[in-house]
Amino acid sequence: MFRTKYSALIESPAMLDYGVYLNCERLLSCQKPLDKLCNGDELQFQIVHQVEELWMKLMIYSLIDVLELMEKQHTLKVLNLMQRVNFIQRMMTQQLDLLETMSPKEYQEIRLQLGNGSGQESPGFRTLLKIPADLWEVFNEQYLVKRGKTVEQIYDSEFAHDDSYAIAEALVEFDEQLQKFRSNHIFLIQRSIGMASKSLKGRPVELLQTGAKHRFFPELWDIRSRMTDTWGGSYGTVRESISQCPFHSAES
Repeated sequence: MFRTKYSALIESPAMLDYGVYLNCERLLSCQKPLDKLCNGDELQFQIVHQVEELWMKLMIYSLIDVLELMEKQHTLKVLNLMQRVNFIQRMMTQQLDLLETMSPKEYQEIRLQLGNGSGQESPGFRTLLKIPADLWEVFNEQYLVKRGKTVEQIYDSEFAHDDSYAIAEALVEFDEQLQKFRSNHIFLIQRSIGMASKSLKGRPVELLQTGAKHRFFPELWDIRSRMTDTWGGSYGTVRESISQCPFHSAES
């Protein structure tokens, strides 16, 4: 009774100005009709992934602006847009948790609907993976080469917390959030089909772990290890325990 009562309201709601502006009639028709769903979780599965495509579209659009603004060294606007992009990534990662409300058995029924497709074929994700190379090229040219700086200088020997450093850290945050998204996706796969299984193309699912460990800006990660090793060489890599120091003793 309730399904009949509300199905029409979900799939063909009356369109007032708000719905017309958002193109809700078309938007709400992008999922399978309710009576064609293979089970009660398929609608959630489609919506979560469709929403992620929309978020990635916004990220890509924002990152194109970032590239153009970095070429002009408009640092404050770049930082504002990178904050937006990284916020979106955190939301995308959190959204994946919704899919853990499916049982493995129910997901298998949904999986039968996918042909041999997988998330690796996501048009938004495939485009997103191409952008970091351009981000690094423009950052390197505008914030390092043109200013006569190196990564080592902006992080250590000439550290001033300037805009070169601020942009570098925004890129690190972007890289970190993308790794977290991919890592969280691995845990979702473990929950739904297991890591020892094969993908719908017959490949070992565990191959996805390689992508989750990829770093797009290795120079910005490696500098931290080099700095720590350099500092360690000056004050001793292995230091004496502070537990025997009078200042830190229980009696003091």
